[in-house]
Amino acid sequence: MQLIRIRSMLIASAIVLIALATPVFSQTAADNSSKASKAPADVSLLKQQVAEQQKEIEQLRAIVDQMKQKLDQSSNPAQTATTQAPNLGQVASTSPMVPKAAEKSTAGSDGNLIASTLIPSAAVRSATPAPAPKEGDQASPLQFHIGSASITPVGFMDFTSVWTNHDAGGAIGTSFGSIPYGNVWQNNLSHIGLSMQNSRIGFRVDADVKGAHVIGYMEADFLGNNASNYAVSSNSNTMRSRLYWVDLQKGKWEVLGGQTWSLITPGRSGISPLPANLFYTQDTDVNYQLGLFWGRIPELRFVYHPSKKVAFAVALDDPEQYVGGSGGGGAPTFPSALTSTYPGAELDNGSTGASAPNLAPDVIAKLALDPYKQVHFEIGGIERNFKVWYPGVAAVAATSTTPAVAAIPASTFSAAGGGGFLNLHVELFKGFRVVTNNFLSDGGGRYIYGQAPDLIAHADGSISLIHATSTVSGFEYTHKKTMIYAYYGGLYIGRNVAIDTNGKPVGYGYTGSAAGQNRAIQEATFGFNQTIWKDAKYGALNFMGQYSYLTRSPWYVASGQPPNANINILFFNLRYTLPGSAPTIGH
Repeated sequence: MQLIRIRSMLIASAIVLIALATPVFSQTAADNSSKASKAPADVSLLKQQVAEQQKEIEQLRAIVDQMKQKLDQSSNPAQTATTQAPNLGQVASTSPMVPKAAEKSTAGSDGNLIASTLIPSAAVRSATPAPAPKEGDQASPLQFHIGSASITPVGFMDFTSVWTNHDAGGAIGTSFGSIPYGNVWQNNLSHIGLSMQNSRIGFRVDADVKGAHVIGYMEADFLGNNASNYAVSSNSNTMRSRLYWVDLQKGKWEVLGGQTWSLITPGRSGISPLPANLFYTQDTDVNYQLGLFWGRIPELRFVYHPSKKVAFAVALDDPEQYVGGSGGGGAPTFPSALTSTYPGAELDNGSTGASAPNLAPDVIAKLALDPYKQVHFEIGGIERNFKVWYPGVAAVAATSTTPAVAAIPASTFSAAGGGGFLNLHVELFKGFRVVTNNFLSDGGGRYIYGQAPDLIAHADGSISLIHATSTVSGFEYTHKKTMIYAYYGGLYIGRNVAIDTNGKPVGYGYTGSAAGQNRAIQEATFGFNQTIWKDAKYGALNFMGQYSYLTRSPWYVASGQPPNANINILFFNLRYTLPGSAPTIGH
């Protein structure tokens, strides 16, 4: 009805214009006729004026006809569809890709770079607003607006299968440092499992506030702390927080606070907290690749962007003095007088939660350079501080079988450690990118997914840091709808030995130490990510596969025991991504 009314008004307006033009023409003709009797020489001028008035009338009629034609097309949906821009509602490319500086993604499998949303990249300016969709744009159909804020849901559904030739425990995340060793039942049984736990849900909010741009980001999955019987009947997987932060940028300065990917996590471009701009491999394994140094940790971050090619940041991360154990690498052996006070109380052994005391935040600094679109380089370091309280021991008198032991007073001990990292990503030719990420530390095992303890203790209560170094290097190649990738991940944990009051060795890597005290862990991984279909209105479907061979070598091998432990791991994953997101490779 509205179109009919508009059409009638336009036609009526045109008729009025014609009507107004007609008297003018008539009056002009009359005047010219009277003058013709007096001035025959003006007849030719009169004819010229009449011709010009006729042309104006014809032009007005042509405009009316064009208006009628356009209104007829607008009222006919079938005809309108053929006259709209050909790309409206279509996806420009179905090719999976590694995120570039002009793209943003949400996270994929617990590291997968899954969804490239239509939001400007934070690689250049992490606080760039998500623009309101315009007619013809491929904006997410789920995006909505409240006032000046743009809200974009992010997420996907994963259906993951995993097979291992040995039973390493866990679900869809590999416990690198504790794969079964020796002639045990786990090494005589294989394992297969199916899971949806890596499915993701979250949102991003963009708004401009008093000259600054603000981004809020929240992301969760279903890999939380499940009940011990959750897999029997209902598989009631527990939701857990992954990311929840707010970022504010004004001019060249940026500040971020909340739980985020730690600044120590390797980047793909610039310095940004958004998953698309980070490197945590393309692995389907929710624990990523062995040797990767990273964290999702409460952090306060300050960033300075002197140009689009340079960024510098300093961050304060929530600290945790960590000595291995549950869920991580092998823990060191503590002196007998300290077993009840250091591990599990003053030092986190995987069972203390957040109750272990900490002296100061971990301080991280990073410089990132993107001199060309094909090159990303970053260098940085971390400082860590540790402190413990030693309760002391009373003097013990000598007996016929034991010597006297002098009293040791109560005291505190501290140590400062840290490390450095160097990362380089280069696209050698279109679609083919080589990557190398390297970390060297004393007391930095916590950041290598807890696969190495931070420190050991001496008999007098003093502490000494453990050397740990790691790397993840390889390539990623994208061609049309397919990505293939391969990585080598390596971790080396240094020996650090002390002597207890009874004369026996303690610490890490001594002769006779447990098989869980690893010297080296290595993983080789090959994988693919295939886009099956992608549509801006209906989402995307991807099929992924990953094969890994993992081996770990302990410091001490007892007589008759194998020199190392190894396992073969195979993943397949089917992922549906929410509409408005283009599935890319990895997490």
